[in-house]
Amino acid sequence: MKSETTLRGRAAPLALAVLAVLSACGGGGTAGESIAPAATALSAEAALGEKIFADPSLSASGRQSCASCHDPERGHSPANPLAAQLGGPNGDLQGTRKAPGIRYLATNLPFSFAADGTPTGGFFWDGRAPTFAAQATEPFLNPFEMANADKASVVAKLAAAPYAAEFREVFGAGVFADVEGAYLRLSLALQQYEREDVEFNAYSSKYDAFLRGRAALSDAELRGLALFNSPAKGNCAACHPSSRTDGKAPLFTDFSYDNLGVPRNPEIARNADPAYFDLGLCQRADLAPRGDLCGAFKVPSLRNVALREAFFHNGRFKTLKDALTFYVQRDTNPEKWYPLAGDGTVKKFDDLPPEYHVNVNTSEAPYDRRPGDAPALSDAEIDDVIAFLRTLSDGYVR
Repeated sequence: MKSETTLRGRAAPLALAVLAVLSACGGGGTAGESIAPAATALSAEAALGEKIFADPSLSASGRQSCASCHDPERGHSPANPLAAQLGGPNGDLQGTRKAPGIRYLATNLPFSFAADGTPTGGFFWDGRAPTFAAQATEPFLNPFEMANADKASVVAKLAAAPYAAEFREVFGAGVFADVEGAYLRLSLALQQYEREDVEFNAYSSKYDAFLRGRAALSDAELRGLALFNSPAKGNCAACHPSSRTDGKAPLFTDFSYDNLGVPRNPEIARNADPAYFDLGLCQRADLAPRGDLCGAFKVPSLRNVALREAFFHNGRFKTLKDALTFYVQRDTNPEKWYPLAGDGTVKKFDDLPPEYHVNVNTSEAPYDRRPGDAPALSDAEIDDVIAFLRTLSDGYVR
């Protein structure tokens, strides 16, 4: 193993090399400059969206708003480690998937298939919402979330909200007489809020400051960045690109889908039924014939990942350390992550029916190893990657 001194000795040249490249990409700046962009006044539509986002009265229970599952202090992810949030008419029904973070959604792409058949884009873990606006309003009708019976129920609540007069002023005096029209404008207001509010699109992390030449990464953070990018080590950048594209800040997702064989999570009540499986993409009615997509879920952005309290689509892991250790030890030490059968064999990929095990990613690093092989990352290297991931949290202050 390389000594700490040797590793630190290599970090400084790495920093200089990276900064040399970044200087050609518009890096620079002076000490004391603010990392976060200045807030600007919201449009009338976005200001309405902000009020709607925080309004629990628009739910069947009267206790759940969009902000309930998307806390700004957690990068607009849940502020708890639950595998799936509670909702429904009485606020006591558990969903089947972890609520995703919703920052930077304005950069997302519509769902589509590439020429080679690769699925890309869309909203939610299975990409089922085709547009930003559709994503914003689906929770109002989801029986496990805000649980309204129909659009008319949502519009009736909206018409009784304290800001109803403002809604009429912006969208027309008779807006509530047309349920479909009012619901569409509700979705547009939410979409506009998430597009305009600087908190959703801040690019104010330490890594953003580093890319602009306004901050230096520590030795551990630099080592973590190198391991994150290395195809032979973490290989994280294969799905979570860390470099600028066309002069734009990295989003840390390529909007693709992957099947990681994440272990079944007993915290999700629905999983008590051994016949139930969350199949991801192929659970969508329009993709049901595509058995090759079963078990695939959207690759999330890693921006603000260190602020989350549960990881993967089923919230199976509660710490970054456990999530990253699973990544690199899934195949070298499967007994650590999956249950054992009666004969002592490991029931690998236990959250998928056996016929779909072939869909699990086993060809790319770090999943291309076998029991007995050394994991792609050591424990110390995992800590370095985590140090780097912490630089992706918005709100960095020099």
